[in-house]
Amino acid sequence: MTTGHPELVAAIASEIGRHGPITFARFMELALYHPQFGYYMRPSDPGTERIGWDGDFYTSSDVHPILGQAMAKQAAQVDALLGYPDPFTIVEMGPGKGLLAKHLLSHCQLMSKSLAQRLRYVLIECSPAMRALQQEQLRPWLRHSGPVSWLEDISSLAPGSITGLMFSNELTDAFPVHRVEKVGHGLKEIFVEVRDGRFVERLQEVSTPEIKDYFRGLHIDLPEGYRTEINLRALVWMRQVAASMNRGVVITIDYGHSAEDLYGPQRSKGTLLCYRSQMASEDPFVRVGLQDMTAHVDFTTLATAGAEAGLSVTGFTNQMSFLMGLGVDEMIAQLTPETPEFRAALHLLTPEGMGRTFKILVQHKGLEAPTLDGLIFKPFFGSALSRHAAA
Repeated sequence: MTTGHPELVAAIASEIGRHGPITFARFMELALYHPQFGYYMRPSDPGTERIGWDGDFYTSSDVHPILGQAMAKQAAQVDALLGYPDPFTIVEMGPGKGLLAKHLLSHCQLMSKSLAQRLRYVLIECSPAMRALQQEQLRPWLRHSGPVSWLEDISSLAPGSITGLMFSNELTDAFPVHRVEKVGHGLKEIFVEVRDGRFVERLQEVSTPEIKDYFRGLHIDLPEGYRTEINLRALVWMRQVAASMNRGVVITIDYGHSAEDLYGPQRSKGTLLCYRSQMASEDPFVRVGLQDMTAHVDFTTLATAGAEAGLSVTGFTNQMSFLMGLGVDEMIAQLTPETPEFRAALHLLTPEGMGRTFKILVQHKGLEAPTLDGLIFKPFFGSALSRHAAA
């Protein structure tokens, strides 16, 4: 019998019963974002947390505030490049518990009175439960109207309305993905059905021609038996980001790869993983709605979609290089060596920690190709996207 949140399992089974097998993308969407019972949408159980050191997974902002401090420095540089607009708007998409926003806003206040006065911070959050956590973290900025606000969806932003910085940290990896397998000379898509009281896989013809177009655009021919994921939702999101931006910079932070690496032979089983209490599993059909689900990001196609929608590629780097360019060594130098805080900060930089795992795609619009401090240091894959997305 499938395990998980009982009402959610029943809701998914009911939809399959009414309409037949559903795509894995739809299954993942329901598991994570069902309005009442989805993993991200409902409040955490009392005494537990979903995100953090004691949760199912943690993000960079849970580890140490230096990412927020570095982002504030990068925002101030973008502000100067734009000519100090009023307002200067920062849009954070998928803000988690609100820690990154808290760290970024706090550091902006310390750095520049002018920026703090002109700053408008918009959080894009679809989950009422997560929004409540963010409002708790950002309580000091809610005492007077204006500087901090929320929107439920990026589509609520008017076209060309943002002058400033738009960014996300570990958002696109949690978008629902289509899963496919190469069978014979063609692609089959993984659907989900109910059999003997359990959710199980079923291979069918692909649900949309966009799936085959995706690989044609990359000139990639997968070998027999190869399984992988396709994040079509991320491409829609990137086009929405581009449409919202008037002038400024977009920063996407996530774990992922260029398409050449992501769809290489070493990942023949795909990258989908589930997390519960910081333990990884490859089985999405257990603990349904009680575990996180993620897949690595294809930064090549993401950059290409942005370029086609008007976002030029500024650079592609990793978290270690990005933070070093923004002076993280000076921030760490102020910490006491070998303390828990010191070791946590290093975890954001070290290759075996989050330093090379997390990649950062930077794009710009309405600016001459800017020189940004976060892109000073060029890792070995610094030009990995140049063949696929024209700057």
